[in-house]
Amino acid sequence: MQVSSLNEVKIYSLSCGKSLPEWLSDRKKRALQKKNVDVRRRIELIQDFEMPTVCTTIKVSKDGQYILATGTYKPRVRCYDTYQLSLKFERCLDSEVVTFETLSDDYSKIVFLHNDRYIEFHSQSGFYYKTRIPKFGRDFSYHYPSCDLYFVGASSEVYRLNLEQGRYLNPLQTDAAENNVCDINSVHGLFATGTVEGRVECWDPRTRSRVGLLDCALSSVTADSEINSLPTISALKFNGALTMAVGTSTGQVLLYDLRSDKPLLVKDHQYGLPIKSVHFQDSLDLILSADSRIVKMWNKNSVLGPAPRWCSFLDNLTEELEENPESTVYDDYKFVTKKDLENLGLTHLIGSPFLRAYMHGFFMDIRLYHKVKLMVNPFAYEEYRKDKIRQKIEETRAQRVQLKKLPKVNKELALKLIEEEEEKQKSTWKKKVKSLPNILTDDRFKVMFENPDFQVDEESEEFRLLNPLVSKISEKRKKKLRLLEQQELHEKEEEEEPEGKPSDAESSESSDDEKAWVEEVRKQRRLLQQEEKVKRQERLKEDQQTVLKPQFYEIKAGEEFRSFKDSATKQKLMNKTLEDRLKLEAKNGTLSVSDTTVGSKQLTFTLKRSEQQKKQQEAEKLHRQERKTLRRSAGHLKSRHGRGRPFH
Repeated sequence: MQVSSLNEVKIYSLSCGKSLPEWLSDRKKRALQKKNVDVRRRIELIQDFEMPTVCTTIKVSKDGQYILATGTYKPRVRCYDTYQLSLKFERCLDSEVVTFETLSDDYSKIVFLHNDRYIEFHSQSGFYYKTRIPKFGRDFSYHYPSCDLYFVGASSEVYRLNLEQGRYLNPLQTDAAENNVCDINSVHGLFATGTVEGRVECWDPRTRSRVGLLDCALSSVTADSEINSLPTISALKFNGALTMAVGTSTGQVLLYDLRSDKPLLVKDHQYGLPIKSVHFQDSLDLILSADSRIVKMWNKNSVLGPAPRWCSFLDNLTEELEENPESTVYDDYKFVTKKDLENLGLTHLIGSPFLRAYMHGFFMDIRLYHKVKLMVNPFAYEEYRKDKIRQKIEETRAQRVQLKKLPKVNKELALKLIEEEEEKQKSTWKKKVKSLPNILTDDRFKVMFENPDFQVDEESEEFRLLNPLVSKISEKRKKKLRLLEQQELHEKEEEEEPEGKPSDAESSESSDDEKAWVEEVRKQRRLLQQEEKVKRQERLKEDQQTVLKPQFYEIKAGEEFRSFKDSATKQKLMNKTLEDRLKLEAKNGTLSVSDTTVGSKQLTFTLKRSEQQKKQQEAEKLHRQERKTLRRSAGHLKSRHGRGRPFH
């Protein structure tokens, strides 16, 4: 628990404070509680009040003694006893729960709506009965006077299940394509359902007829709201006999009086997210609305009031607590990966108490981490300190009057950009030319003029071939600017040619420029080829001067010596193209190409056999021939008539 103050309002957070890692042993936790004051002052209001992964729905029983929550994974329901401040029981389910409802004052009768269309009933002892509805359900409500369960979902019908008779009744047929939520007024029993078209239909369970229709989608649109889609009803709640709150999928909450079709109040969450739930707090006159990001409480007073009856002792505890900053036990540990351990030379500690396996790495004591890192790189802190000082000085210099100073990296490129920017500023055509961002002042390209790794290599082949093209484009850009200036000054008609050179002269000049550019590219290519030739000659000369020492190889026992001709032939074959290799294989008989009936080609390869395989194949062939020569005919083995049994 943590106590903080904001605008002279005390805020008591029941979920803040020291968070202990799950892998800590009980002895370690007790030791932390002894020596750490913050952990010792931590209050666990309800024991094991959590879910393994995520909690989907939570409700309080009507008598206020039990808190029931459903979650995953695995799908389960947990019941907490507020009198004992502990977990009472936990039951695992077959599928995830969409919503549930307690039919009794305690936990003895519970109904669960699952996401696989099953309706599951639980008693005090456990599972009782299971049935199924025709369509996927999204919400349901219980009508106490008639013992009917009303289910809404991906259908225009509202299914009714009577618990007294144990059978389904005729459904209610709505005008909507689908229904999202529903609720029943506890005072007069009016049933209301919210549709995907943004309407609320009200039905009388006694006559099973519709008695009212509210168009909430139209009323939720205000002058300040931005709507990109049709608002659907995502939350619905009655309060008393005449008040109803409606939440939409676009983030608005509408408060209605049933006697009017106009909302009394429209509250916008300003996030555009669907409203998950709406609740009323009558004792403090509060309306609580929640989406997936925030919970809004509309209250007239800034004080939340006294603690609930089952934890009234919190009033005394909060008076003794002091305002402390939030901290966590994870601050005392450092998360490192296996690669970090290899860099620090601590891989031998894996499996020891100094490292605790967690997810894809390990937790280790932060003091041990800093000590080892200082031993591995003792000058790391000094380098970090110098870098910070240098960055601080550069930031201070940036605030002064900037002079035309070129950067340390890519000076030629920076000078070229500066000159182009100055020409644009001097041009009288700058009013009509769309201004583009300057690369020198753009933070996205700042590293290109600071990091030496981005230095342009002017001796590279790519730069020397592209440089004439870049220069040509730059000259064309300058000519275009001058031409636009002339058009601005003379303001001639479109039919007339601009004064100066005729069109033929301009076209001839452009063709001459293109020829000059092509010649420049060819010149650079010839130079590159000559340089490559000189390099090859130098490498060949070095290879000729190099004296190769003889190398000796040892032949394994049982192997025959073969010349290096085979390996050389194989190397030459690998250097050939695929077409040449296929021709050679077809010539040797190891490859056959045939056409199929559908017009495609079929290749058949014959694998080469080693000498040992060939010898074994020849031996088997000789053995078969020898068996054929030794085989004797069995035609003379015939039975004589009248002697013994005939031979079959």
